[in-house]
Amino acid sequence: MQVAFFIPVHSRLLRRRRLNLCKGGTPYGELQSDRGDEPKGRRGQDHDHRQPRPTANLGIGLARQNKRVLLIDADAQGSLTLSLGYPKPDELPVTLADIMQNVIDDTPIPDGCGVLHHGEGVDLLPANITLSGMEIRLINAMSRESVLRTYINAVKPHYDYILIDCMPSLGMMPINSLAAADSVIIPSQPSFLSAKGLDLLMQSIAKVKRQINPKLKIDGILFTMVDSRTNEAKEIIASLRAHYGEKIRVFGTEIPFSVRAAETSSRGKSIYAYDKNGKVAAAYRALTKEVLEIERKNERFRDDAAR
Repeated sequence: MQVAFFIPVHSRLLRRRRLNLCKGGTPYGELQSDRGDEPKGRRGQDHDHRQPRPTANLGIGLARQNKRVLLIDADAQGSLTLSLGYPKPDELPVTLADIMQNVIDDTPIPDGCGVLHHGEGVDLLPANITLSGMEIRLINAMSRESVLRTYINAVKPHYDYILIDCMPSLGMMPINSLAAADSVIIPSQPSFLSAKGLDLLMQSIAKVKRQINPKLKIDGILFTMVDSRTNEAKEIIASLRAHYGEKIRVFGTEIPFSVRAAETSSRGKSIYAYDKNGKVAAAYRALTKEVLEIERKNERFRDDAAR
């Protein structure tokens, strides 16, 4: 079980023309998400370890508010890719590993190359097991911490939000993600192990901020899979709010535990498409509003500072 995972968020409210995906290249974006050929018996399983991805539900929530959103799967397990309905990520022709290798080799990347268009309004740069080899290749790469940032700088004018789904470690891939991000959202389950992992993650983020990306900030801690019926969850949430609340935002929205929500990843749909009237969908709508309000406040602050 993941103790804590983080989602670096690169947001730019730019009013520019949308990216002409795969212009002059193979139309990878035409690949459709399809769970129909998934092996029988797999559907409905793995709910314990294939949890719903906050990255996907937040990204689609932003897209429903007419924001242009790119999701980047920076986890070699391809969890985000799987949860969005691509059951065979190893068969995808282009993934994040290929894009980063092109950056390392200084090879031009066609517009939109490798980007998949999801039916719920977001774009996805997928990942698969080949990304695990990128950790080794990055060790000897020039400007190794900024490979992903180079790609994001090229595509960010075409998106309002770029959400990067990361593994809970501080290898070269997470460092690349933090180096490319404006801010970080930290989802955490209200459990003992997740709470213990938060301090270590905060230290790692602070180290990247000091040494690599001084503009990096933490947007907040998001509690997920919250079972409000248990005393442990209530006590841990209260304790973490008291411990971090004065220094770091703790989102007012809490994502509740739901069996229906746990089924979304194996169905390749967001919570909005699978259970739009449920409590988890309502929570993600509230989270989306919080994230948009944070951006509005940041915009006002930047405007005031520019005067």
